[in-house]
Amino acid sequence: MLRKIQLVVTAVALGVLTAVAPAAATGDETLFGRQAASTAELQAQVDRQLEVAPGGTQVSANEVSYDGGRFVVTFAEPGVSALGSPDCPSGWFCFYEYTGFGYPRGKLSDPGWQDLGAYGWHDRTASVHNNTGTAVDFDNHTVGGHENDVYLFCVSAWSSDSDVSPHRDRADHVYRYSSFVTC
Repeated sequence: MLRKIQLVVTAVALGVLTAVAPAAATGDETLFGRQAASTAELQAQVDRQLEVAPGGTQVSANEVSYDGGRFVVTFAEPGVSALGSPDCPSGWFCFYEYTGFGYPRGKLSDPGWQDLGAYGWHDRTASVHNNTGTAVDFDNHTVGGHENDVYLFCVSAWSSDSDVSPHRDRADHVYRYSSFVTC
């Protein structure tokens, strides 16, 4: 809950209301902060994701897809371990809301610059798994436009990081290179 309050305070201080602000305003700040114990709770998490970032489509019991499948949010199914191992599908790069690859998980595959806030995922990355052949940069959006974005960290091809500290919960944008680059 403290993290959600900090996000709202930061957004207001910057004069930018983002998709995270509605999540904190609903009164169920813990919905994303725990694994669903039942199919009803899982559906509530999916519904909450669609409220936070409208425009997605529920494509399975635990997944929401955006932009024709370009961005996918996956929630842990009840009774299935939500921590421990990087599990990003081949050809995708994934970012997890919690350290230790804890779900929910967002995933992208396209090269180029992408705004995580468009999918309600800004400031929600604590661990990462890049299962592509090119590096991915993670950036933090600051005041004054994208030209002032701050580089946070890079994830090399075919690698993972179970804790992106000290940059946890700061990434707003990603850039996947279209050719091989070393971090």
